Amino acid sequence: MIRHTQIAFMTGGSESSESTLTCVQCSKPAHLQCPKCVELKFPRESASFCSQDCFKASWSSHKAVHSKTKLTSTSTVGEQDAGSLNDGWLYCLRKGQDRSPNAPHFDWTGTLRPYPISKGRVVPAHIDLPDWALDGIPKIEPNSKLQYVIEIKSPDIISRMREACRIGREVLDAAACVIRPGLTTDEIDEVVHEATIAAGAYPSPLNYNFFPKSCCISVNEVICHGIPDARKLEDGDIVNVDVSVCYNGVHGDLNETFFVGNVNEDSRRLVQCTYECLEKAIALVKPGVRFREIGEVVTRHASMSGFSVARSYCGHGIGELFHCAPNIPHYSRNKAVGIMKAGQIFTIEPMINAGVWRDKMWPDGWTNVTADGKRSAQFEHTLLVTETGAEVLTARLPSSPNIFPWLN
Repeated sequence: MIRHTQIAFMTGGSESSESTLTCVQCSKPAHLQCPKCVELKFPRESASFCSQDCFKASWSSHKAVHSKTKLTSTSTVGEQDAGSLNDGWLYCLRKGQDRSPNAPHFDWTGTLRPYPISKGRVVPAHIDLPDWALDGIPKIEPNSKLQYVIEIKSPDIISRMREACRIGREVLDAAACVIRPGLTTDEIDEVVHEATIAAGAYPSPLNYNFFPKSCCISVNEVICHGIPDARKLEDGDIVNVDVSVCYNGVHGDLNETFFVGNVNEDSRRLVQCTYECLEKAIALVKPGVRFREIGEVVTRHASMSGFSVARSYCGHGIGELFHCAPNIPHYSRNKAVGIMKAGQIFTIEPMINAGVWRDKMWPDGWTNVTADGKRSAQFEHTLLVTETGAEVLTARLPSSPNIFPWLN
C-alpha cells in the first residue's frame, strides 16, 4: 500500500498545500507517495501517484527503481565500475530474482561474484527476430511437438543449418581472438554481438526467457549460463564462451573454453580433458547408436582423469527451434530415450568439473556454479547424423585461431 501524504511546495517563502506534482502513471494531480521511495528519500517527482489503482498498475516497473538503488548502495565492485550500474541489472526483477553480490543468505561456493550488467544491445531493424526478441517469451518452442518427437531434418533445413553454424563458428573465433587479462566479459559479449549482426544473424540468447546478453560467458567455477558483466578477466582464469546465432530461420550453437594468460596445470588438464570428452562422444555418433551411450563415453573418460560430469544440463536438438528433442545427457546411467538416425541434428556439450558434479544456482536464476567452488570447463558442437557417422556443422575452420596446444 502507498502512503497518503500532503505534497507541498515552497513559493515566495511560504508553504502551499496545493500539489504541483503529477501521477507518474496517468499524469493526473498526485496526492500519494510510494512509502519505499519516501524511505529511500527519492525525488517526489518519481514517486507520486494519484490513487492506489495507479500505484498497483505501475508496480511492476516502479519497483525496479528500489532495487536499482539497493544494488548501487550494496555492490562490492570497485568505484571505477559504479558508472556501469544501470537498467541492465533489472532484467531479473521481472521474476523476482537478485544479482546483488550481497544477496542475503546466499552461500557463494567460490571466489567469483556478480558484477554490473550493461544495458541490452541494439539489434538493427533489418535483422529477422525470433519470437522472444521483443518480450522475452518463446512462444512456438514450448508447445511444439518437436519437444518429444525427434525431427529428421529436410535437405532445406540442413542447408540452412550449415550456414548458421558456419556463422556461429566465425563469431566464436572472433571472440577467441580478443580474450586476454583485463578484458571484461561484457566486452567479449560486445564482440559476439557485433560479429553476429555483421553476418546478418540474431544472437539467439538475447532476451531468451529474459536472458540479458548476446552470449553466455562462464568463468572458472561457473558451469554454464554465466551472464557477461563488468568483471575483468584475470591472469590464470579459464573462460567459456557459448555462442548461438539465428540465421535464415534456424539456430547454430557451439562453445569453447579458453585460457586467460598463464593458467595452472590442473586447469589445463581439465580443459583438455573436456575437449577430449566431446571428441570421443562425436566419434560415437552414427545411425543406430542409443543417445544414452554418449553419457557412458564421456563419464568414462572424465573419470579416468579424476574429474566429474555435471548432470543438470544436457545437449539438445536444434534447428528451427533453439531447443527441442532429443535430450543428450553427458553422465553415465542416464535414461535418454531413442536412437540416432540419419538427418537428426543435435548438440553435444559436456560440462566437466574439477571437483564434485553437483551444482548450485546463483540468485539471478541463470548462473550455474559448481557446488564446491572448483573449476568447470565445457565444449560444444552442433552435429548432423549422416548415413555413416557425424558431420560437425560447427567444426573449426582453416581460419580458426590456433589456441589449443594439443591440436598442434
